[in-house]
Amino acid sequence: MAKRVQDTKPARKAEAQSWIKENIAEQKKRYAAIVKEQDELAPQREKWVAEFLRIVQTRGFNVSGDMKRVIKPSEIAKKPKGKHQVVF
Repeated sequence: MAKRVQDTKPARKAEAQSWIKENIAEQKKRYAAIVKEQDELAPQREKWVAEFLRIVQTRGFNVSGDMKRVIKPSEIAKKPKGKHQVVF
C-alpha cells in the first residue's frame, strides 16, 4: 500500500496536549451539569408529555391552516420502557 500524507499525524507539542486535556475536562464538567439538569427535569417532562397527549386527543392539532385533526387513543404510540433521553 502506498504511504499517504493523511495517514501520518504530526506530533503534538506538550503545550497543545495539555490544552486539549484541560478543554476535555471542562467539556466533561459542562456535560455532567447538563445531564444533571435534564435528569432533574424528568418529572416535569413527563407532565409535559401527558399534557401534550391529552391536548392532541381532545382538541387536536393543526394539520394545515385552521384545519385540526384529533388523534385517536389507538394512534398514540406506547411509552418506551427505557428512560427518556434528551439529545443535545
